[in-house]
Amino acid sequence: MSITPIRGRRRWAAAAVALATAATGIAAALVTSTPANAVVLPNNFKSVGYMPSWAGSVNSIQYNKLTHINYAFALPNANGTLQAIENPSKLSSLVSLAHAGNVKVSIAIGGWNDGNDSAFESLAGNATARTAFVNNVVNFVNQYNLDGVDIDWEYPDPGTSGNNYTALMSQLSTAMHSRGKILTAAVVSEGGTANGVQPAVFGYVDWLNIMAYDGGSPHANYNWSIASVNFWKGRGLPASKAVLGVPFYSRPGYYTYSQLVAMDPANANRDCTTAGGAQQCYNGIPTIKAKTAWALANAGGMMNWELSQDTTGSTSLVSAIYDTVMGGTTPPSSPPPGGRTGRITGYGGKCVDIAAASSANGTAVQLYACNGTAAQTWTVGTDGTIRGLGKCMDITSAGTANGTKIQIWDCNGTGAQVWQAQANGTLRNPVSGRCLDATGPSSADGTRLQIWDCAASANQIWQLP
Repeated sequence: MSITPIRGRRRWAAAAVALATAATGIAAALVTSTPANAVVLPNNFKSVGYMPSWAGSVNSIQYNKLTHINYAFALPNANGTLQAIENPSKLSSLVSLAHAGNVKVSIAIGGWNDGNDSAFESLAGNATARTAFVNNVVNFVNQYNLDGVDIDWEYPDPGTSGNNYTALMSQLSTAMHSRGKILTAAVVSEGGTANGVQPAVFGYVDWLNIMAYDGGSPHANYNWSIASVNFWKGRGLPASKAVLGVPFYSRPGYYTYSQLVAMDPANANRDCTTAGGAQQCYNGIPTIKAKTAWALANAGGMMNWELSQDTTGSTSLVSAIYDTVMGGTTPPSSPPPGGRTGRITGYGGKCVDIAAASSANGTAVQLYACNGTAAQTWTVGTDGTIRGLGKCMDITSAGTANGTKIQIWDCNGTGAQVWQAQANGTLRNPVSGRCLDATGPSSADGTRLQIWDCAASANQIWQLP
């Protein structure tokens, strides 16, 4: 099949084996979790990670911060059989470690496979091969003591192919659910190809892993990614079955997140950087946290491609997802590790100030003549927050409209408290896509701060500590 811009999106398998393998040596090993560390996320929220057969160590996975892992990939044959998987011993070890940590494991079948989905097309369109495939999947799941299957057909086209996909998913749903197993599917972010996954499928799956990456400009940006999930919800997918996928790599160069952080630790809090002579765009910690905060309110979970590309410690994206879901790990009264503390100056040389030096939730953030007081002392954290008097700079009611005022509020890890310093001196909130702005514009004492369309005008330029 031809590779269109939509069909060209997605996980690079064979073409990126060398890169992914090289990246493995960059990330330091994590300590394997124990059953005592096992977690169940609130409200059945899911944190799903893909683990490729060709990269990474199963001993490096943060099992205590995930709910599900998909082992990638098994490949189907046209007659409904499955090809031998790569590194079966790795899968067996993964299952043992994951189950010890209360994490479920599924086999992901398919993948991009250089755009060749002919085996899926053939087996789904033939009743005998389709039944053989379902039976072989059941046997595979039983053989490796798996918890389910993730169908990653990229992609069934609208029409006959879509009809056959629906028939396949119907049979798999019966086979999996009658045995207490999970059935999920990875789907394209948006566009006409998505219509090959018919709404009937929504009732067959436990959820869909929406591949909201390899698209948008810059790559996988907040607004484009949220629009991808809303696209599926608009087609009738229940919010609880919509799992938002995020990339742990850059486009266009496919640098892993761990490689980018190794180049410059500050890259952990950026979405774009220069590497290999080109701008590479990805999702840093603030954007991952903002997406997770949105998913908590509007979707059923988060998915990542893929686990071997993550880092360790405070820069880990898996940790960023977990910390956001669990309400953050840094007490509101203390600054985040690695923060820079001092005053923030802006329009007219005035300082960003907390009105009346009050630490009460909802206190206005304003411009005021610099006076060296605690009300003008801010910590710009490595987690994207800006903290003063033990509280976080916050967008009132998590608003996204022009003119929404800025206040201080208990630090809560939501996207309304994330600020990204841009090269032009602006401070951008990734959830709203708008910048910190002095109203008016005015530099008079007491001028309220707000969010407004980013224009890099004088009243949006800030000097950080």
